[in-house]
Amino acid sequence: MPHLTTLAVFAAATLALLLVPGPAVVYIVTRSVAQGRAAGLVSVAGIHTGSVVHVVAAALGLSALLAASATAFTLVKYLGAAYLVYLGLRKLFDRSGSLAKEVAPVSRSRLFGEGFVVNVLNPKTAIFFLAFLPQFVDPDLGPVAFQVTVLGLVWIALGMASDGGYALLASALAGRVRRSPVAARRLDVTSGLVYIGLGAVAAFAGDGTAKA
Repeated sequence: MPHLTTLAVFAAATLALLLVPGPAVVYIVTRSVAQGRAAGLVSVAGIHTGSVVHVVAAALGLSALLAASATAFTLVKYLGAAYLVYLGLRKLFDRSGSLAKEVAPVSRSRLFGEGFVVNVLNPKTAIFFLAFLPQFVDPDLGPVAFQVTVLGLVWIALGMASDGGYALLASALAGRVRRSPVAARRLDVTSGLVYIGLGAVAAFAGDGTAKA
């Protein structure tokens, strides 16, 4: 079981990443603007049902990796930190993108299903679980799969809260939400800085954070 200090640091890092719009948030905002609050919340439910897939994959994958080689497990952690910094730099120099697109209304079952697929295939979520979450896993504290599951549940709980906030806000401001190159650029810069910050924390805190 992760220490309370580890969980607190993990929760703060998770919120920092979740609050930066990625594919899941764009999907939620788009559906909330197009179909209203209920559609946005159904999309949130689908998105975080997809998060369960990432939690299970990380729990099984990291456990298997540690069983095969503790050195390989550590290498993955540091490669993950480097990859986060790379993604941040790429975001800073990215000049494309938009906040939302016009879409046609669809059924709630389709909203849920599309949300599920969006997050299962969401690179932002996959990167977090494979590149950053391992920094908070300490094999000395017990089974890796259990630790990953606990951290994953924290991610899902915080994700539902933050994404639900996006759904409510977007539906309330639907008339003002438009495609905006300036807003998109600001989001890219913000997300780039967050990725670089998380990568730096992972690289320099590493095992020390996990064992705090």
